[in-house]
Amino acid sequence: MFDVLFTIISFLVAISVLIAIHEFGHFWVAKKAGVKILRYSIGFGKPLWIKRFGEDQTEFVLASLPLGGFVKMLDGREGDVPEAEAHRAFDKQPLSKRFAIVFAGPLFNFLFAIFAYWLVFVVGITGVKPVVGDVEPDTPAAQAGFQSGMEIIQIENKLTPIWDVALETLLPVMVDHGSVKVTLAESEGQQFETQLNLQNTEQELEPGNIFKILGFTPLRPSLKPVVGGIIDEYPAQKAGLLENDHIIMINNEAIYSWEQLVEVVSSSPDTSLSLRVRRAEQEIDLTVHTRADIRDGKEVGLLGIRPFISNDNRVVYRYGALEAIQKSLEKTWNNTTLTLKMLGKIITGEVSIKNLSGPVNIAVYAGHSASAGFSRFFDFLAIVSISLGILNLLPIPVLDGGHLMYYVIEGIKGSPVSEKTEIIGQQIGIAILVLLMSMALYNDLVRLLN
Repeated sequence: MFDVLFTIISFLVAISVLIAIHEFGHFWVAKKAGVKILRYSIGFGKPLWIKRFGEDQTEFVLASLPLGGFVKMLDGREGDVPEAEAHRAFDKQPLSKRFAIVFAGPLFNFLFAIFAYWLVFVVGITGVKPVVGDVEPDTPAAQAGFQSGMEIIQIENKLTPIWDVALETLLPVMVDHGSVKVTLAESEGQQFETQLNLQNTEQELEPGNIFKILGFTPLRPSLKPVVGGIIDEYPAQKAGLLENDHIIMINNEAIYSWEQLVEVVSSSPDTSLSLRVRRAEQEIDLTVHTRADIRDGKEVGLLGIRPFISNDNRVVYRYGALEAIQKSLEKTWNNTTLTLKMLGKIITGEVSIKNLSGPVNIAVYAGHSASAGFSRFFDFLAIVSISLGILNLLPIPVLDGGHLMYYVIEGIKGSPVSEKTEIIGQQIGIAILVLLMSMALYNDLVRLLN
């Protein structure tokens, strides 16, 4: 229950931050352009909190449905405008100002992504070295000479200190069915270059399928049953378990690995377990009552502990403040172009529609990333912010991109599109969005049930 609550709170924080940034883009540029702002709202529906600020007494609102937001401006198309304030109405602004105001929302999403990535690079993100595990025969990895225990040192000219960097470098190659130069290091330290050819891969690119396409799995070293971290308010903390405790026995059954520990605890939801723990030079007996929770549709037991992972396989990936600016710009650009490519290939049928994600999947990732720490959460916020920026720039009526499309037409023909055209466009736009959201939600539910 706590995990579900944490996931919901993480999702609400994430989506509210990104919506606030998007709407602030509209708000800030509109203010600079001299347009009167009536309301700045995070969420739709019934207001939960209202406060008025400034000379114009602009309403700042938190509403009950947090899946969106809006900036309401003085506009003659939505009601009578006093003659004295006509010059401050949105619809009376020149085309360039209206275009800038609408474009500012998505632009601020991209600017936030740059800032978030910069922060992640400066603070540092802890990851695992990209060491190859089992290699399947007759796959791209096997044909390139990958073997278990080899470490991926470099892909093309980019160093790959952690799996995150290796995968984000390989993913565009997979999308394009290309070929890439990889530098591998054998366990003895000798390095060699090879060509990883992904041109003839036939498996569909979809979530959870990346390593199957490549033909190998990451090396997962067997972990000892040693406590590396304890989650507050979980059974382990209440029972008196401490970091570095070595769990050697559960209910008189010897425990030799973390995997075995997880298996025993998971199969015992809402159950009292007798633990024997080695702490320093002493052996201590403790009793812990597991928490029951639902994971992937199945009831499991939880202790609320994390494994101890040796620093030999962990790397802190970071840059200096100045170098991080360039790296954050590069990463924002790369993820933007990759998202656009994926979207284009989904439309043409080259990539599975299963790659579409909706609010449920975003919420799950929000919870996972928030529990993994500051850097992981901001890394997640950055990619979702990019996705929101791209989504809002799509030329679909009712989205920012639809309005920008109308402004381009207006600039070409010299007059605004007709009201009838806008109404028809809105109906088409709503239908497209409902279809996209339905498919994304379906994918979310399939992933959740599986």
